Amino acid sequence: MAKPRFLLVTYPAQGHLNPTLQFARRLIAIGADVTFVTTVFAYSRMGWGKASIPGGLSIATYSDGYDVGFKSGTDDLGHYLSEMRRRGSQALSDQIVSAENDGRPYTCMVYTVLLSWPPLVAHEFHLPSALLWIQPTTVFDIYYYYFNGYGDMMTENSISDDPLCSIELPGLPLQLTSRDLPSFVNASNTYSFAIPLLKEQFEILNEESNPKVLANTFDDLEPDAVTAIGGKFDVIGIGPLIPSAFLDGKDPSDTSYGVDLFQRSKDYKEWLNSNPKRSMIKRIRRRSKPSCTEELEKLGVIVPWCSQLEVLSHPSLGCFVTHCGWNSTLESLASGVPMVAFPQWTDQGTNAKLIEDLWKTGLRVKANKDGIVERDEIRRCLDLVMEEGEVGEEIRRNAMKWKDMSREAVKEGGSSDKNLMAFVDELVSK
Repeated sequence: MAKPRFLLVTYPAQGHLNPTLQFARRLIAIGADVTFVTTVFAYSRMGWGKASIPGGLSIATYSDGYDVGFKSGTDDLGHYLSEMRRRGSQALSDQIVSAENDGRPYTCMVYTVLLSWPPLVAHEFHLPSALLWIQPTTVFDIYYYYFNGYGDMMTENSISDDPLCSIELPGLPLQLTSRDLPSFVNASNTYSFAIPLLKEQFEILNEESNPKVLANTFDDLEPDAVTAIGGKFDVIGIGPLIPSAFLDGKDPSDTSYGVDLFQRSKDYKEWLNSNPKRSMIKRIRRRSKPSCTEELEKLGVIVPWCSQLEVLSHPSLGCFVTHCGWNSTLESLASGVPMVAFPQWTDQGTNAKLIEDLWKTGLRVKANKDGIVERDEIRRCLDLVMEEGEVGEEIRRNAMKWKDMSREAVKEGGSSDKNLMAFVDELVSK
């Protein structure tokens, strides 16, 4: 039997690239070949040379016309998205035709959120496709309900003067206030591009006879959310999509930087400074430093980049103050690290709600009447999470519980492992 071959397409942003690459590694580990398609700019940010690309993975880049990156505030967003769609669609078509001509056709195309054109290309070539949902399934459900009868209710909720005004959505166990909803459905949302893209994506899924949604979650983490929409979509938990070596218990701190995180922070900074080829570091250096940098560096260390999993896995770490991006949230859960949630936009408010009220692995900061989170509020949350006491003990206990459960999910025979195997087996058997 020929190896299954997957065509992976990702929106060219870090939060999309990272989990998609980890998904590619999972597929390769079970015997599949993977072609990873992304833009020239996104590939340049990954910093990979040919020698570092793992076996079974090939990279196919295409130019979206913005090879040095999209410049917010300068470049036209509509033109950028239009060119990505036009050029990306052609690149996918070329890949599919080339594979067929070589006698090694693709088995399935998998694409990430905010990309509505890859499944259209897949349909044109009668190629099965699946959406890789890189946010929590709870957020997927919220968007589904937003486009299917609950949009006005969510909008009204977001402009309510009553901070306790909440809504309940079918199948979801949590009552949601305006700050718990994804920011894109908020009446004050200024990122007007997102909702039309998401709407088109859900419309395409609705037209499919058996739409597959591969979710970066695991069954025990969001049991209600995975089944909330009933039989409308086949939602398959295959996460957490973070490095398998880490989930196997081979924590980065065992073999890489540092014996003691804080003792060696100066060495870490010197290491960063000794790598001028890192384009990201060079760009950040050109930015003006905060006026209080000198005072802050007396208390800790400020670096332009670090290995977050390496830091989270370190035994000296007691708490993670996080913006609650889904990748960071999953990495913290898998590391058993309590969180202080400081969400900003998109899915982060929902993630913070899950952290505080569903999994109970952290606390969420509260803003004052002017929308500012004051330092005393941050201190309050840190004290409750890290000090001895009923609240902190419960949070730390829950953090360790989810660490164990997240690792169990991806082990051989775990829920995510079995779900992924069943997905691939179904494709191969057709």
